[in-house]
Formats: sequence, structure tokens, C-alpha cells
Amino acid sequence: MASINDIDRKDYQEMGMEMKKTLHSQQKKELPRKDYESLDYDVCYNHPFSEMMKSKETMPLVHQNLMRWIVTFIIGVLTGLVAVFIDFFVRHLTNWKFSVIETSIKHCTPAGCLIITLLIMLLFNVGFTMIASALTIIEPVAAGSGIPEIKCYLNGIKVPHVVRLKTLISKAVGVLFSVAGGLFVGKEGPMIHSGAIIGAGVPQFQSIAFRRIKFNFPYFRTDRDKRDFVSGGAAAGVAAAFGAPIGGVLFSLEEGSSFWNQSLTWRTFFCSMSATFTLNFFLSGITGYGWGTFNQPGLINFGIFQCNKKGGEKCDLWNIQDLLIFIVMGFVGGLLGAWFNALNKDLTKHRILHVNSKSKIVRLLEAVLVALGTTCIAFFCPIYLGTCKKLPQVTHSLNETKNYFCSEGEYNDMATLFFNSQEGAIKQLFHLDGAFSLTSLGIFFTCFYFLACWTYGASVPSGLFVPCLLCGASYGRFVGELLRSYANYDHTYHGTFALIGAASFLGGVVRMTISLTVILIESTNEISYGLPIMITLMVAKWSGDLFNEGLYDIHIKLKSIPLLEWSAPLEMYKLKAQHIMESCLSYLYPHTRVHSIIGILKTTAHNAFPVVTVDKALPLTPKDYDYPGNPISSNEEYARSKTMSFVLSEQRVRSATQEDPHEGEDLGQVESTVRLLPRQPQRHDCTDRYSSNSSIHSASAPSESFMKHARPRHNFNFGGIEEEASNSMDIDEHSEDSHHNQITSSSVNVTADMSTSGEQQLITLHGIILRSQLVTLLKKKIFYLEAEGSSSQPQVNFSGMTEDYPRFPDIYTIPLSRRDREKIVDVTPYMNPCPYVVFPWTPVPLVFNLFRTMGLRHLPVVNNKGQLVGIITRANLTHEYMEQCLENLENSHEH
Repeated sequence: MASINDIDRKDYQEMGMEMKKTLHSQQKKELPRKDYESLDYDVCYNHPFSEMMKSKETMPLVHQNLMRWIVTFIIGVLTGLVAVFIDFFVRHLTNWKFSVIETSIKHCTPAGCLIITLLIMLLFNVGFTMIASALTIIEPVAAGSGIPEIKCYLNGIKVPHVVRLKTLISKAVGVLFSVAGGLFVGKEGPMIHSGAIIGAGVPQFQSIAFRRIKFNFPYFRTDRDKRDFVSGGAAAGVAAAFGAPIGGVLFSLEEGSSFWNQSLTWRTFFCSMSATFTLNFFLSGITGYGWGTFNQPGLINFGIFQCNKKGGEKCDLWNIQDLLIFIVMGFVGGLLGAWFNALNKDLTKHRILHVNSKSKIVRLLEAVLVALGTTCIAFFCPIYLGTCKKLPQVTHSLNETKNYFCSEGEYNDMATLFFNSQEGAIKQLFHLDGAFSLTSLGIFFTCFYFLACWTYGASVPSGLFVPCLLCGASYGRFVGELLRSYANYDHTYHGTFALIGAASFLGGVVRMTISLTVILIESTNEISYGLPIMITLMVAKWSGDLFNEGLYDIHIKLKSIPLLEWSAPLEMYKLKAQHIMESCLSYLYPHTRVHSIIGILKTTAHNAFPVVTVDKALPLTPKDYDYPGNPISSNEEYARSKTMSFVLSEQRVRSATQEDPHEGEDLGQVESTVRLLPRQPQRHDCTDRYSSNSSIHSASAPSESFMKHARPRHNFNFGGIEEEASNSMDIDEHSEDSHHNQITSSSVNVTADMSTSGEQQLITLHGIILRSQLVTLLKKKIFYLEAEGSSSQPQVNFSGMTEDYPRFPDIYTIPLSRRDREKIVDVTPYMNPCPYVVFPWTPVPLVFNLFRTMGLRHLPVVNNKGQLVGIITRANLTHEYMEQCLENLENSHEH
């Protein structure tokens, strides 16, 4: 019999203790934490699923695959249309605003009434920003770029409202007003979120907003299918934003999905191409290039990179000696990105503690303050700090230069950057042959750097890609002009330095490599830039990683989302599964009474329950061959030493601690024994959650006389489950005398579950059943009378089990009579009889790889006899929790 030390198991409190901890954390200025559920990416191979697969012949499978491709195409087309909608209105709102402002500047510059121009500009920007912020107040998850949330969703985390139709409307409409409002944000990041929402919603053919409209579409009713479509939608968003379908596929692969296969790659690429050409077709026609000409591949166009030197002058896009300069620029860009992330991290912490925790109007006022500051800086810098330059004789985009506050034939270099759209300013830095002054570039970079850092995280839909590209392009152009002025280094195209600067700064902020390289190559339409961009991004990532993580990962951690990284740290090999598992469990029996299931569902927050039977261990009596050195006894001793068993019943601990006559003293002892770690999702303390009048313990089993003739209706072979159900279900689960629980100051020793006769009991795992499955069974009244036997239990097929997906009913909404509550549910046909399992001595990195790669939600831990000893969930595998467990383990070894 093995004891389970408290360093091997850390239980978290919920409900009442959660409120105390939240108040305590706020007093210490710690970030509040929130519980997140996991998604079910694993396939449940139960009886309805098996029957569904058997019924599918060749033609139905072909029909389903055809529907999968049709839905993928629809997702791509709709994503492209959303991009067209955003670009069309952003273009018109921006042109309207700048045309009014330009008219006012031309009128007020000689008249000396520029204050009127400033007020007009403030009216536009503040008004548009208020609309964008109001939409995020309606749906808070629409704020920001949405990429961290989609990354978490593809990782297997259910972020509330992240793929709702209301979120899509708030995001798509809000981003066009935030961009048109002059904020230093981009529309490309929200496009990725919008595509993911479309990918999640289209396969369901239903929405909460239109819950009365229902289609008979029985396909793709699992989280696994939805995840694949969300991957395609996110890739389509990247493709529509940058005109980079291959980059979109690589983005979903690098930043999103934890699971990938060949068929998903092909469908995702098809979705990206559909989005790209849909956007290209409509934008080409709308912008006057002609319908069907396909001249607008994405929302952002970097233009054509080519030298325009006079005859005889040497000009290259880049050469081999430039690589050293690019490496240095990448290193500096990584440092700038790391500082950007550090500043934004501190600012986001302040927002969470002092802005988001206040009323909604405070968030709106903060967004207005950002708009006021941005507008004033963008207005006064060109007036007082801009430099007038002569217009170059040859230019790619002469019409986008601004001659505000300058003479005829000149342009204001800083006004050209501030009074253009961000995409237009990027093209000026890439291709404008006239030199920008070093002073103007330095001032613009400094202002844009801090304003973009201030803006990202405010309560408006905001992308990060384009602001980082523009900020980095100004930094790169500054380096290029510096080399040209002081080193006579003018044989390399000036736009190349701007491109490398943009890549280095964006890579230093987001820490993307493969996908970002391909996105920039596809956006520039210049394959020769592949090598310098790749080297620059690699160096920028390495230098930035010396100080902190990418900005998306930082925001994920600030929100306390339990994202699983690509792999566990190497030092975690010191930990085994028994050190991180939860061994205080709630479980069910194969045949369980309805009232017991209702009680467990109402009094726990677990989303899955092990289905077990109780084994009576044979007494270890001395035998004739039990003498030292005998191989048989040695083998038995080894088996006993490796057999960890006896899980701690959550219901029994709850009853034992709540019904003790010295309740206050013992409860305090329990609370002092279980040392709490920082709050993680779905951590449940076994001793302090429910009132003392709770009569629900482990799921009560039917009587022994009944179980002698009760058999599962379907012929399953679950390793003797029928025999165990009939022979061991007569255990009185309400007997407190049968449970011996010793709690000391250093450990929680679970000696054994004892029956009334004093025999040891162990529980054998036979499968796992989800909360949603139990609720569906109760809703459809899948149970039977004890006198009639399990053969009278009704059946439900796979479609019936998944018809309520993704929003299954709550247990409190299911009406059940008193007669129904006394009936029995045979859960064996509906549980997953073959879940993935690990042994208690399995190294944690192996557990981590299995859990993440297979997209699991629950991972049982069993001993070498198939007996359940614990369960591992996502919260047990977060780096924060594993590091704390490792620290506790090392401390225990020291003592």
C-alpha cells in the first residue's frame, strides 16, 4: 500500500476559496485569474460512434468528404468577403477624413486658423475611436488582435465567446473604425480572428444570435472537426490580409494547431487560396482595375522593389556584403522588440488591475485618451518638426507625398508619414527615392514606437502586424539613410533596409520565423529577399528571447490561460506522473442511479468522470514458498512495490471533513496541510467546497440482488466489467467507517478504502464518460427500472448524442421526476472504453507530449494492474504548476 504525499498532489480550491484568493491577490496587486475549460479533441470510441462508423458505407463517406471540401471553400470565400468589407469602408472613411483635413489645412495655413483643423481631426479620430471602443464593450473579447485567443483555441482551450457571431461583428466593424480613427493599429491581425470565427461557425450552420433558425446539418458536430475548420479560417485570414496563402498555412501550423496531418494541410491551403482570390477578384473590380484582372492580392501591398538609378550607376537590391549589416539590424530589432514587449507587459498589467476592473466607461475613456494623444502628436510633429524636401524626379507613388506647410514642388517628409494610411506610409519608406531626413525618421520612429505600444491592449480591435512593420520600416530606413550619408553606402536599394528593418522589428515583437518569412516574401513578390529576411528574423528572435517571450505569449500568460507549450522543459524529467496528477477524484460505476449522477453533476465542476468498479484485494497470507530469495516471492514483492493504488474519493473526503464534530479544528488542519499554488484552471480542493448537508458521495450502486441479473444491453468486453459490476457493487459508498483518512502536517496518507468487513478495496478503471454525455443521457431519459434490468434501457445513436453540440444543456434545466431519479443508468455503452492512460512512474515530458499531441482533455493514471490512481488535466501540465511541483520535490529530498 502506497502513501500519497502532498508534494505528489496539489489540490486547488474553488468557489468560496476562489473569492478569498481573488480578494487577496488584488490586495497584493496580483493579476486576477480565471478558470478555462479544455476542448475535447480526442475521439470517443463508444458504442454510438462505433455503430455510426459501421453504418457508413463508401458513398456516405465520400459525401461527407465532399461536404468537408465545400464547407472549406465557403469559409475561404466568406473570409475574403469580410476582408473586402473591411478594406472598402476603411478606405472610404480614411479618404473622407483626410480630404476634409487637407481642405482645412490648405485654407487655414495662410489664414492662421490651424486650431480649427486640429479640432476637425480630433472630431474624426475621437468619434471613430468611441464607436470602435463601444463595440468592444458590447463584446470584450473583440478587443485586441484576437491572435492570442485563437492560438489558445487551437491549443485546446475553450476561451469564452472567442468564436461567436457577435464577436465577429464587433471585431470586423470595430477594426475599420479604429483604423480610420487614426490609431496606430492594423486591420490584418483582426482579419485572422475573423477568419477563425467564420471557420468555427459555418460548419455548425447555427448561431446563438439566430437560435430559432435550425438546419438539419448532422456533420462536423465535434470539437475535433471544428478545430480543423478554425485552422483553415485563421490561415484564410492571413492569406486575405497579406495576399500570402502559403504563409497563411504556415502561420496556422507554426502559431496555432498542436495537431496536424497531410489532409488538413491541403484543405487549409485550399481555404487560403479561396480567400485570396475572392478578395483579389472583388478588390480589383472595386478599385477600378477591372473585374477579373486580379491585381489586388491582399489588404496590404508593398509595391515592386526595383532600383531606379541613372544609367551607369550601380544599384542592387542587396548583395552578400549586406548580410553582415542585416544581422546587426536583426539583433537590434530583436532588442527593440523585447523592450516593446516589456513596456507593453507592464502597461497591460496596469490596465488589468486599474482599468479593466473598473466600469465600462473607464475603458471607453482610456481609448479616447489614446486617440487624443495620437492625434495631437500626429498633427503637431509635421508642423514643427517636419523637413521640406524637393520632390524626386522619379517616384513610384508621387501622389501620396504631402506638401503640407511646404512650398510648391516640395513635400513634408514627416507629414507624408503621419497624414497617410499606414500601408501608404510603408510604401513611401520602401520606395520613395527622395531622402527622408534622419531627424524626421528618428522622431517618427520614437513617436510611433511608444504610441503603438500604448495603443495595443486598449479596448479597441487592434492589429499588431502593420504598426510593427511601419515602425520597423522607419528604423530600417534610418539605418539606410545613415549609411548613405556618412559611409557613402548607396549601391544597395534604400527600400531594402526599410524592409529588413520592418522584418527585424516585427520578428522581435512576435517571435515568428517560418511563417513570417514566407508572408513577407509573398507580400513583396521578390523571392531574392528570402535569405536576408530569414536570417534577420532568426537573429531577431534569438536576441529577443534573451529577455522575454513574444508579445502574444505574454498576453496569454497575463490572462492566465493554461497554454501548453511545444514541449516540457528538460529538467521536468525529474518529475513523474504521480508527482503532478490529481488523486482526489469523483467517479461513477457502470450502473449508477440517476439521483447519484444528478448529485455529482450539481456538486462538482468536473467535465469527465472515470467509470470504475471496486476490486476486493486478496489477503496477503504467508505461503509455503514465501521465503527470502524465492523467485516467486521476489516477483510478488516487486509487483507490490510497483502497484500504486487507492485513490482518494472526493466525496468521502468532503463528508469526512464536514461531518467531523471538531469541524473548525480539522478543517483548519486540512487547509494548512494542502499548500496552495497560484490559481490554475479547474483545480478543486477536496475538503472545502460544499455545504455539510450534501448527501451525495460516490455514485451509489444498485443493490447486490439486482446486480446479479443486471447486464449491459450491448455486448462489450471491458476486461470483466460485467462480472465486477455484479460482484462488487454491493459496497456501501455512504459508510464513513469504511474510509480511513490520515492527514498529518507533512503528508496526506490514503491508507485504503475499507469495507465493513475490513477488506482492502481498489478501483479498476473501465473508461471515461464526459459531463456532456451524462447530461444528454438524462435529458433523453436513457435509464431503466431496477426490476426490469438493463436490457430495457432505451438506446440513443451518435446523432442524438451530438445534436446539442456545442452548447449542451445544463443539469439544472433537465426536469426529472422522483420516480426517474430512482432509476439506473447503464453508462457502459456511452463511455470511452479505451482512453489513453499512463503509469504513475511515467516521466512528465512523455506525459506532456502525449497529452498535447493527441489533444487530450483528461489523462488517467493507472498502475500495472489497471487500477486508477489519479487523473492528469491541462492545468497539471502548465509550466508554472510543474515548476512548483519540481521545487516541492527537490525540497522534500533535501529534508
